[in-house]
Amino acid sequence: MSRSSHLRIIAIALTGIALGNAVAPAHSTENPAIAARQRAEKKTFTDSEITDGFFKTAFGAEFHLAGRVDRIRKYDVPVRAFAAGANRPDRKAQLAKVVADISTRIQHLDIAMAATIDDANVVVTLVRDRDLIPTIRRFYGEQRAREIKSSLDPQCLSGFRKSERSEIEHSDVILTVDRGDFVFLDCAYEELLQSLGPINDTNSVPWTMFNDKVSMGFFDVYDQYLLNILYDPRIKAGMTVEEVKAVLSDVLADVRVWVRKVNDLPE
Repeated sequence: MSRSSHLRIIAIALTGIALGNAVAPAHSTENPAIAARQRAEKKTFTDSEITDGFFKTAFGAEFHLAGRVDRIRKYDVPVRAFAAGANRPDRKAQLAKVVADISTRIQHLDIAMAATIDDANVVVTLVRDRDLIPTIRRFYGEQRAREIKSSLDPQCLSGFRKSERSEIEHSDVILTVDRGDFVFLDCAYEELLQSLGPINDTNSVPWTMFNDKVSMGFFDVYDQYLLNILYDPRIKAGMTVEEVKAVLSDVLADVRVWVRKVNDLPE
């Protein structure tokens, strides 16, 4: 039995790369492709633009395996990530920077690297590109692997299992290490963030990295809005769309203050 075949996985996020702040991660200034995207980044959004993207990504699932997808899914405990797999200290160091950056930008999320795999509830498996599909096959079985490959020829992947209350209990992220810095960082941000709950990709929102036609390589302002809404204490695992709508106005007002502060945006 593969390590993940016994898990009740709710959804999988697949990423294909489409080549496209006051607190900027170090790697953003070191990579010209990322720096160019940051300079061109849209940072001003209406309430409706933000809430539209939130509902489209926080509910539903791009690749649905089991369980309900009409409820909010999120961690209700501290998140600890561990890098396993390929012996690439450089990629592990980059991953640690990504996790630290995410921690800085999501106000109510406790996320950090774990010292051991036993301490982790997010396991990031680093693989060579040629080993990606065999690793997916090992995690999810032959049939699921074929379905995943035919849905979107992925360059990275994430999935999670949840409780009956829609609280995420464990996430698996698979990242390739040998397709260059931009692909690695783009995948690391998208898959780590999707492993926290917003698993549904959408092609109708042009500002989110959860769009198969958009590549970032950094934690953009728009997605900071989405993740800060999700991890606000008033947004609880298991909530329906209508329950979220009842509190969203107050949540978004507070989230705007935080995102402006952490990105040094004008009033």
